[in-house]
Amino acid sequence: MGSHRRLAPSGFDRGAAVLCVLSAAAAALGAVPAHAAPHGDTRAEVDRLYQEAERATQEYDKADERAGRLRREVRDAQDHIARQQQRVNALRERLGALAGAQYRAGGIDPAVALLFSDNPRDYLDKAATLDRIGAQQAGRLKELRTAMRELVQERSEAGGKLAELVESRKAVAVHKRTVEKKLARARQLLNSLPVAERAAYNRASRSSRPELPGPTVAPDARAAAAVAAARSALGRPYVWGANGPSGFDCSGLMQWSYGHAGVHLPRTSQEQRFAGRRVPLSQARPGDLVVYRSDASHVAMYVGNGRVIHAPYPGAAVRYDPVGMMPVSSVTRP
Repeated sequence: MGSHRRLAPSGFDRGAAVLCVLSAAAAALGAVPAHAAPHGDTRAEVDRLYQEAERATQEYDKADERAGRLRREVRDAQDHIARQQQRVNALRERLGALAGAQYRAGGIDPAVALLFSDNPRDYLDKAATLDRIGAQQAGRLKELRTAMRELVQERSEAGGKLAELVESRKAVAVHKRTVEKKLARARQLLNSLPVAERAAYNRASRSSRPELPGPTVAPDARAAAAVAAARSALGRPYVWGANGPSGFDCSGLMQWSYGHAGVHLPRTSQEQRFAGRRVPLSQARPGDLVVYRSDASHVAMYVGNGRVIHAPYPGAAVRYDPVGMMPVSSVTRP
């Protein structure tokens, strides 16, 4: 999910870092002015910042997904609490009605009432009814007590989820600042390069690589639908933290594409590498997920002929690139 790179040396590995790591944030922002370093060092620094930003983006995506889940859980808990409160109120009303009926019908000792009754049979029928009302009252009271205990428990749990949500939002904000700082620094360094070197950097990851042997047609309808969706996104901008449809980060593009095939992928590239069966790169088929770097901070979709489709990095659109644009860590078949 956060992948991007554009520098020459290691292929695509450079420009690709606009997304992911929370903890790595502070360390990557060198204070040396861009013009003070040789151009080769500048390109290497841009590559490093992009890679760190990509890791930070994956962390952002993960935190943002968790915050979204907690928001839904808090909303559902609040809805359930409101329904439970209505139930408690209704039980209280019914219990009050039973108590009133019992009070109105009964206030004399049963033996005395029987002595003065004009019709003992009517009295006995009435007494039996009052007994049933008393049993109902006891049952309603027990139900009310249970409902009130459940309500207290649910309110406590909802309070805990709300506190979690507050902390999760803070984590999202931290990750966001980390990504933004690294991307701003990378852009500053990139803009310091002469125009020709900037263009060379942008072309570097797209250099020709040997094609992989193997099929160029998706093996099944599901993979075909995912590949078709990825192709439909070609030209759309890289937007860190986004999963479509107007913009994508690397893992967001994979999740969106497979969503069109009816398959739900996890949000981050680190999770997506485990979202299916591992296969060797030499056996890659269209639709397979190609995960890059040892930290799995970038992901692309193999489409055949030694090429992948991916969202590279900020400033670049979703595009084709060689499968070997950077070190491959694994290939997953969803």
